[in-house]
Amino acid sequence: MYTANLLGFGLAVSSSAFIGSSFIIKKKGLQRAGASGTRASSGGYGYLLEPLWWIGMLTMVVGEFANFVAYIYAPAVLVTPLGALSIIVSAVLAHFLLNEKLRKMGILGCVLCIVGSTVIVLHAPGEHSISSVEEIWDLATQPAFLLYTASAIAVVLVLVLYCEPHYGQTNMMVYIGVCSINGSLTVMSVKAIGIAIKLTLEGSSQVARYQTWIFVMVAVTCIVTQLNYLNKALDTFNTAVVSPIYYAMFTSFTILASAIMFKDWSGQSASTIISVLCGFMTVLSGTMILHSTREPDPPPVSDMYSSLSPQISWIVHANGEIWKQKDDEESCPEVVAIIQPDHFK
Repeated sequence: MYTANLLGFGLAVSSSAFIGSSFIIKKKGLQRAGASGTRASSGGYGYLLEPLWWIGMLTMVVGEFANFVAYIYAPAVLVTPLGALSIIVSAVLAHFLLNEKLRKMGILGCVLCIVGSTVIVLHAPGEHSISSVEEIWDLATQPAFLLYTASAIAVVLVLVLYCEPHYGQTNMMVYIGVCSINGSLTVMSVKAIGIAIKLTLEGSSQVARYQTWIFVMVAVTCIVTQLNYLNKALDTFNTAVVSPIYYAMFTSFTILASAIMFKDWSGQSASTIISVLCGFMTVLSGTMILHSTREPDPPPVSDMYSSLSPQISWIVHANGEIWKQKDDEESCPEVVAIIQPDHFK
């Protein structure tokens, strides 16, 4: 049991290194693509022609593959929180490559992430023994997890259909919420697929079982959605803001989903559960410190005055008073200057 946890730990750490690097590489690719075409946050897909973005994607794929294998050998409550290490990697690289400054308190946040991850590793529960994909299917179709799945889908639909058109460009929680909730279902499906592959390699083929392919379809759907909205979040908001909040929400939803589906806490002592939760809260504190000490992206110059209506002109009178006037109104004779909204662009 502990050997499997150690293997899962090693894979999770290497995964974090690749994934943390991919955030920065993809961000650079998105910046290049946005400089010569429509940005991803505005619905553009020019980044698909940018080689640097594909290098970032390849790096992320390698990291996700290592993460995928880690879920085969260790429980989600161990593997998922170790994703905080990717935040450290992305924060350090962003400091040097994106000029997103990492301050002294940010270094403290990195240390807290490492300490919290260590506590989680030392107290993580062992993986439950599963002998067939039917057992996973039974866990996935239990009433409690079905309720969680239905709630997750409903929230995602609200975020995509209502919140995104109204608040997507101003509130990062819309994009990150879709990524995080989808991510929890992705992890459950990927873990099921990984176990099916492991059992198949051990001689008990799970390929012909329809449950395996249902998990594959769910995983593919969730991953595509997750990547699409993660691209939008990265292109719209500061990497230093997106990474920790995405980690916190994604990890929280994944731990909740895993606890419901796989019953990770079953048979564990209260002290073990509390230790793991304290470790997670320490990691979460570290990510929040990283978030609070990093500089936000400056707003685009073209958007700074977008709140000014094109139908309104600002009129400076001789006595120093400033009035706004609609285009169809006549100017008074004592007007000194008329400032149109596009004067600032």
